Amino acid sequence: MNISILRLDHRRRRDARITTHVCLTARAFGASDIVLSGEKDQKLMENVEDVVKRWGGSFSINYKKNWDNYMEEWQKQGGEVVHLTMYGSPVQEVVSEIQKTGKKKLVVVGGSRVPTKVYKSADWNVSITNQPHSEVSSLGVFLHMLMEGKEFELKFEGADLEVVPKAEGKEVLTKKNDP
Repeated sequence: MNISILRLDHRRRRDARITTHVCLTARAFGASDIVLSGEKDQKLMENVEDVVKRWGGSFSINYKKNWDNYMEEWQKQGGEVVHLTMYGSPVQEVVSEIQKTGKKKLVVVGGSRVPTKVYKSADWNVSITNQPHSEVSSLGVFLHMLMEGKEFELKFEGADLEVVPKAEGKEVLTKKNDP
């Protein structure tokens, strides 16, 4: 399944940490890319690219100052838009419907204030509980349910680093890049 993320209204000073976590969650849970809107944050983008370089995979990060037409273009090209919000339909009631379409997905996670246009344009407004919490947790829970747990089986090709799962201790395999 082709899954992309749109992060609305990134603010460099206020949101750098949370947006980084949105990016890392998107990558780890099976999204192919993320588009940031709002303020351009080259350092954040470089940090995410560095994670991809070291930990593998083909995840990409891009910037689009204005997202206004991005959702509409996505839909015109045959994709669907899923907006994560606490005001939407409960994820457990709509996730199977979202999965069945087989179309590429653009998952929208908000920033400071989500414009009404997002709610009206989305194919689905999906709630991950109806209580306040972070966009990181919403994205993780949604992608886990959308992927039906298959994100645990993802392989990140080209990784220089790989964690070996253990109940105790830490083991990280390092791929040597010697000529």
